[in-house]
Amino acid sequence: MASSIRTSLIALLAAVSLAACGSGGAPAEGGQAAPAKAQTRTVQHDAGTAEVPVAPKRVVSVSVTMTGHLLALEAPVVASQATAPGPITDGNGFFKQWADVAAQRGVQVLYQGFEPDLEKVIAARPDLIVGAATGADSAAKVYDKLQAIAPTVLFRHDNLSWQDLSAKLGRALGLEAGATELVGTYDARVAEVKGKIKAPEQEAVLVRDNNTDIPVFTDKSAQGGLLASLGFAIHPIDASMAAESSKEGGGRTDIVNVAQENVVKAFGDSSIFFVSHSPEQIAATSAKPLWKDLPAVTGKRVYDLGLDSFRIDYYSATNIVDRIEQQFS
Repeated sequence: MASSIRTSLIALLAAVSLAACGSGGAPAEGGQAAPAKAQTRTVQHDAGTAEVPVAPKRVVSVSVTMTGHLLALEAPVVASQATAPGPITDGNGFFKQWADVAAQRGVQVLYQGFEPDLEKVIAARPDLIVGAATGADSAAKVYDKLQAIAPTVLFRHDNLSWQDLSAKLGRALGLEAGATELVGTYDARVAEVKGKIKAPEQEAVLVRDNNTDIPVFTDKSAQGGLLASLGFAIHPIDASMAAESSKEGGGRTDIVNVAQENVVKAFGDSSIFFVSHSPEQIAATSAKPLWKDLPAVTGKRVYDLGLDSFRIDYYSATNIVDRIEQQFS
């Protein structure tokens, strides 16, 4: 069975390559000239260089993380990789912050899971493929195979803000004006909310409780940067409080892991903001030994950024700003 699937895939890829070779305007069967080749632009991306259609019509996303950014730019996404249904995703495996938008625009599920399904990519008939260069949904290992199907661009999404990623995608897809307008709309909303709220005097600690070491989001993270833009001071974590797992993280600056036994020293008098937790999970963590006596817990300075606050795109960032307005107006 595996052998027949591989044979079928090779045949499909070969057919795509032959079709691409025969699309330059040579006479087609019956003596009619084939359509002229679409205009392209050269795009530098995190996996190489691609000749991308100036105005793509059928964009396929092989990264569920990238899909939210593409939808916010109003890119013509026809299908997207999905993950499993769960608390932060809908029944299709699309992130809830943009799942309704995807449904309105008729975006189809390409496949579920993080292993690229090349046959389904081919069946979606893309004229441009967009994916991630890093992370669980990275398509870097199949980049050459994707390039044989259609022009492909891969971008990292773990080392820059959603605004910067939107600008990169905008340039790649010819949607620069849309990216500029999107960021401008968001910045205006941030300025509006910043003028309405009163941030606490205490610094902010942004955390996830994994029941082992505690990931704390620094001012270099998307979450920390968002709160800072609204006037919150982000509490720095002393290097001596970092757990051993932080040293194994490849020098990341957006997250510092803190051992459970160090939460009192590491957090001090800071207010606590939970990233991607349910209210029930927040209550359970707040009741734990050490946690229950933190000044933030006893002083009722524990806040919920929402289940969609882990992967930050335009939609989730806007939702977080709305929640901050509600909690601090």
